[in-house]
Amino acid sequence: MQLKGAVALVTGGVSGLGEATARNLLANGAKVSLLDMDEKKGKVLSDELGSDAVFIQADVTSEKDVQQAVEETVKNFGSIHIVVNCAGIAVAQKALGKKGPMPLDKFSKVIQVNLVGTFNVIRLAVEKMVNNEPNEEGERGIVINTGSVAAYEGQVGQAAYSASKGGVLAMVLPLAREFASHGIRVLGIAPGVFETPMFASLPDSAREALEETTPFPPRLGKTSEFAMLVQSMVQNPMLNGTTVRLDGALRLQPK
Repeated sequence: MQLKGAVALVTGGVSGLGEATARNLLANGAKVSLLDMDEKKGKVLSDELGSDAVFIQADVTSEKDVQQAVEETVKNFGSIHIVVNCAGIAVAQKALGKKGPMPLDKFSKVIQVNLVGTFNVIRLAVEKMVNNEPNEEGERGIVINTGSVAAYEGQVGQAAYSASKGGVLAMVLPLAREFASHGIRVLGIAPGVFETPMFASLPDSAREALEETTPFPPRLGKTSEFAMLVQSMVQNPMLNGTTVRLDGALRLQPK
């Protein structure tokens, strides 16, 4: 699929992986809706990016919010061709800690935002995507889900996060099979440790330890590298129904 003239909806679009993805898509001629909860930063970013970007405040777990965001995107830009799901939260807590069992609402919250929120966006955006005019390959759109290497090698304290990201990536193949008749591809990306706001607050010693665990290159990933992979996935029509690890050969240790 060509990026020039395409319309993308990016969740978690005003920071980290989502922001980098939005900037890259815009630089290559796409129009972008930035879905996020951070209204202040969203308005500043959309003003900076210009008329081909619009910020829409939305909670991905809310059917009403996402439906309105989808409708507004179509109203502004005419259609939706690309969905990149970057919205997510992380909670590090043991199932059984020193103070007792992990509160069930904390586990449920992570599942609700990361997994249910991702599915919520997909189902509502694809309803519009199926109406697109197919290109010469018969393609109408693409959905890209953001998982994590923790979906495969979750560490102690990551039960909720790993379960949610495992679910996000497990959806890729069945959805790719379901949407194939509509000419819509579905893919996943499983990032390793990246330079995102979540890692920016870590002390230097913790950052250095994470960098040392990555075989090559021995550093945190750059958000621009995630965005490059999104671009490649959009432009390569043979990529479908699979997840690509973007991790520098990292394999997480138990702790």
